[in-house]
Amino acid sequence: MLENQNSLSEQMLGELVHRLTLDRRALRDALESGAFAERVQRDFSGGVRSGVNGTPTFFINSQRHDGDFELETLLQAIQKIIHSHNE
Repeated sequence: MLENQNSLSEQMLGELVHRLTLDRRALRDALESGAFAERVQRDFSGGVRSGVNGTPTFFINSQRHDGDFELETLLQAIQKIIHSHNE
């Protein structure tokens, strides 16, 4: 879904439901009823308050990681936090 977020549609969701062998009726009912709308809005608002401005966004000990998302960069950022807490 993240890779195709600019082209999300009910048709695409239907195709994903089929590929993932999910319940198509349950998806339709949830979309029509807005069953998860409040939760989605709450999560979105919480992300905005936390400084999330896109996906993915990584946090290390509640601090937003602004570097790239390569494994080595993330490991270095985590190790830096660990070392600063051990000093």
